[in-house]
Amino acid sequence: MARLNFGIAAVALLLVAPTRAEWAVTGTQTDRGSAAGVEHRRIVLADSVSGAEARLNLAFFSTKSATLRVIDNPNSRDTLAATMQREQCVAGVNGGYFDPEGRPVGLLVSDGKLIASRSKARLLSGVVSVSQGRVQIQRAAEFSNKMKPTEARQCGPFLLDCGKPIAGLNPTRGARRTFVLTGAGEKAALGYCSHVTLAQLAEILGTPGIAGELKIKRALNLDGGSSSGFWFNGNDGVFSIREQKRVRDYLAVVPR
Repeated sequence: MARLNFGIAAVALLLVAPTRAEWAVTGTQTDRGSAAGVEHRRIVLADSVSGAEARLNLAFFSTKSATLRVIDNPNSRDTLAATMQREQCVAGVNGGYFDPEGRPVGLLVSDGKLIASRSKARLLSGVVSVSQGRVQIQRAAEFSNKMKPTEARQCGPFLLDCGKPIAGLNPTRGARRTFVLTGAGEKAALGYCSHVTLAQLAEILGTPGIAGELKIKRALNLDGGSSSGFWFNGNDGVFSIREQKRVRDYLAVVPR
C-alpha cells in the first residue's frame, strides 16, 4: 500500500510541476553600427508553451575593434541618450544598482578610477570588467583587483554560466531587463529585453542559436525595471529605448 501511495504522489507531482518554456525566434532585424565590428540585432521570440512573447535588443561587438566603458553619472544628471552622444559611443545600456541617494552599490571602476568598492551581497554575484583590453564576466569571488581593470561594474544575478541558465532565478516578477554577455571568439554584447522574469531571461539567452553564430558563455543581469534603457547608433540612424528614471552609471560600447 505504501508503494501505491508513493506512485500516486509521484504522478501528482509530475502533473503540477511547471512545464519548461520552449522559446523560439520568430523574427530578426540587423543594423550595422557606426563603428566597425558592432551590430544591433533585434530579435522577437515566442514561447510555444505559454504563448508569451519577448523582444530582445542586442548590441554585439568584437573586442578586436571595440570595447566596454563604464561611464559614471554623478548626481544622475544626464540621460542614457545624452551621455552616449556626448561620449561618442556606439551603443549603451544602464549600469548597476544604486541607493536612494544615488550612490553606486557594488564595485564601480570608470576610466581606471575606483568610484565604489566591491560589496558582499548575494545579489551582486558577478563583475564585468575590462583589463588589458579583455572584456570578461566573472563571479565576484573570481575577480581580483590585481587585474588592475580600467573598467568594472559589479551587479547580478548571474543569468548564464558555461552557456547554461542558472537554476533558482525568480520566475514570477516580470520587468524590463538589461544585461551584458560574453561569448567565444572575443565577442561580447550589451542587451535589453522586454518585460520578462529573471528565469525567463536566462531561458531566452540559453536558447540555442539565439545569438546566431555567437556561442554565449556567460551573462550577467544589470539594474532592471525603470532603470532599463538601450541606445544604438547605427547605419539606419539612432535606435533608443529610454530609461524611465535617471541612473548612476552606464555601460557603453566604444571603438578601440
